[in-house]
Amino acid sequence: MADLRKLTILHSNDMHGDFLAEQIDDTLVGGVSMLSGYIQKVRSAEENVLYAIAGDMFRGSIIDSEFKGISTVDIMNLLAPDVVSLGNHELDYGVAHLLFLEKCTKFPVVNANLYIKTSGMRLFNSHVILHVGGMNILFIGLLTEEIMTSAKTDLLLGTFVNVADAAVEAGRIINSYKSMDIDFTVLLTHIGFEEDKKLAALLDPEWGVDVIIGGHTHTFPDEPAKVNDVLIVQAGTGTDVIGRFDITINCDTNSVHDYTWRLVPINEKTCPRDPALEDLIYSYKQQTDDKYGRVLTRFDRALTHPRREQETELGNLFADILMEHLGTDLVLVGSGSIRKKTFGPIVTLQDLMEIFPFNGRIYAAKLYGRDLKHAICYICRDEMLEGHTEFYQVSSNVRINYNFAQKKLLQFTVNGEDVEDDRLYTVALQAYHFNNISSCLDIPEEAVPGYDHPKCIATSDFDILLEHFNSAAHLTSHIDGRFTISDRPF
Repeated sequence: MADLRKLTILHSNDMHGDFLAEQIDDTLVGGVSMLSGYIQKVRSAEENVLYAIAGDMFRGSIIDSEFKGISTVDIMNLLAPDVVSLGNHELDYGVAHLLFLEKCTKFPVVNANLYIKTSGMRLFNSHVILHVGGMNILFIGLLTEEIMTSAKTDLLLGTFVNVADAAVEAGRIINSYKSMDIDFTVLLTHIGFEEDKKLAALLDPEWGVDVIIGGHTHTFPDEPAKVNDVLIVQAGTGTDVIGRFDITINCDTNSVHDYTWRLVPINEKTCPRDPALEDLIYSYKQQTDDKYGRVLTRFDRALTHPRREQETELGNLFADILMEHLGTDLVLVGSGSIRKKTFGPIVTLQDLMEIFPFNGRIYAAKLYGRDLKHAICYICRDEMLEGHTEFYQVSSNVRINYNFAQKKLLQFTVNGEDVEDDRLYTVALQAYHFNNISSCLDIPEEAVPGYDHPKCIATSDFDILLEHFNSAAHLTSHIDGRFTISDRPF
């Protein structure tokens, strides 16, 4: 008779400091208190339970940013995951600070491919083997260079370039621990759902990878994808849901005998609350409320940013404010900088810090019109439909019409005039996008005049927004057709 054993894996990703429950209709939804309550309920009901987080615990809330992740680590220590992998936002406070935060954790943090270039030494443990129910469960953490573009400013820090290299590294780790009978293998990634599929296709079946639990693209799959006999899942974003695998493992063959998987809603109707965790969260919240609760301004109504991959009311507002204060030919604001779907009508300092948490420099990039046109076409490539690319909100003096079906830029004007191929335009870009202009806009650094000696036109994009909101009243914004994508399939 086969040696069959049950394992339950709960998993989250891209929590982004989503600590507090929200009132939706008549029900409290999400928050780590009820998330913890659900996890503890499952641990009490089932014998072999593991909880994993696939990156991006940090950023997105004032509680996280005010304490530079220390508050998040305190909260996560009470939530008590069994294993956590790194996401790109774990590096937002710098590598040195991340290493400090890792020392504060009471749970293992795994990553196989962040290393020091000069020595090849890994910064974190590549893997962890968890022992539960007489089984040995191997977790390996992986990132790729595309996701880690924010780390490029640290010349001593390296990652593997692509999913092919990440696959090789996974195999190297698996081969190194064959002396221990590994019953189940999980890759805990933060590279995006489609990239996880590519990674799975590159894995040698003899390595025995069973599951990829991923993050980064905030995907809510209806069921696991299956590639190369590897199950691939993700659990959206925040704390409104949690992923749940109930797996029967054949310990004779070290393979999945059968499984069920689902996304479980986190709400007060099904999830008990965790009073100790709630007390800790509200102790932090009280401090941030006292410091950042003052009202800045009000809008005539709540403004929206429903999707990154389209022109939005909030995107237009932020781009226009920056344009007014910077005076460049045009402004491109990364849609991913705007972290919430609604904002206002009453705007507090805390609200602004949460919706626009990336306080960074702005550079004036000199770009030829032909490169700008190419960049717009690159932004609108097929991957945009799946949310895997950056999109940009533009200032009101710009009109863009791109036909998705024809893959053709139909209109691109600045101040009512067609963009000319050989003319230089001054474009305001946030530091992240300027520093990664080749990957964000597909413009080679050598094609940007003066790239090696850039002109910083503002040391803080957040300061500009804050000053504007402090001095303006009854602000509003509308979608006015400044960035139109026609014949798109959604």
